[in-house]
Amino acid sequence: MDEQITGTVTETVTETVAATIAGTRLAFCGTGNMGEAVLAGALASGVAPGDVVATVRRPERAAELESRYGVRTTTDNAAAAADAHVVVVGVKPKDAAAMLDEIAGSLAPGAVVVSVAAGLPVRFFSERLPEGTAVVRAMPNTPAQVGAGVTAIVGGAAASDEDLALVERILSGSGMVVRVAEKDMDAVGALAGSGPAYVFYVVDAMAEAGVLLGLTRDVARTLAVQTVLGAGRLLDETGEHPVALRERVSSPGGTTVAALRRLDDGGVRAAFLDALEAARDRARELAAELG
Repeated sequence: MDEQITGTVTETVTETVAATIAGTRLAFCGTGNMGEAVLAGALASGVAPGDVVATVRRPERAAELESRYGVRTTTDNAAAAADAHVVVVGVKPKDAAAMLDEIAGSLAPGAVVVSVAAGLPVRFFSERLPEGTAVVRAMPNTPAQVGAGVTAIVGGAAASDEDLALVERILSGSGMVVRVAEKDMDAVGALAGSGPAYVFYVVDAMAEAGVLLGLTRDVARTLAVQTVLGAGRLLDETGEHPVALRERVSSPGGTTVAALRRLDDGGVRAAFLDALEAARDRARELAAELG
């Protein structure tokens, strides 16, 4: 693991870990795409479907979640939160304050509130919940939907190491979990939270270039997707620096060097830096707008 990554990374869930969260009751207050990804990961981590309740607004969404995961659903956020050890707040940032007003008076003693609302600091939740409520801010990314995500977490002042460990175990079914300082969460969001979109952008560009070079669209897409998957796996499993791996593909005077030179001439590296800074700055603006 890169020593520059701050925090703790969970290992693959084992039967022992799953046993430690058996009987833990979870409430998902707001179960959109990201909330559903966390829900699926929690079940993969060993939480029983019967110990999960998800709140929804539409009957068809309730039927979908019940059929897919075997969990209970309700439209009553306060009732869902009242019976839970861990409450996951999965609404959009603009709706978070109203959700907290709904559930604040219903939280069980010792309940842990986990936020997956992008951009909102721990303080936003702590100020709206009963004093002493353990708050954990989490930032998953969309590959969590297939168990290949990375989630950064940070605990509030009232969150103990045991609270953080419990949240890590619940989230580990969605992929890797890292602990970071809250001051770094906007940077995490810019890199890992928005990162899948950058990869999709690059894959689309590579596939489109393949089509322009004469490949069929299906073949070009397959080659682009598998190349990214393979390169990522090689990076992960070898632990080598990306520069070292890149140099192995780049024979002096060869085709790859010619291609990389064009990317450098196009300012691709600088554009990525600008893109991440823009994402970070926008997160700060949104948090400021929401108070």
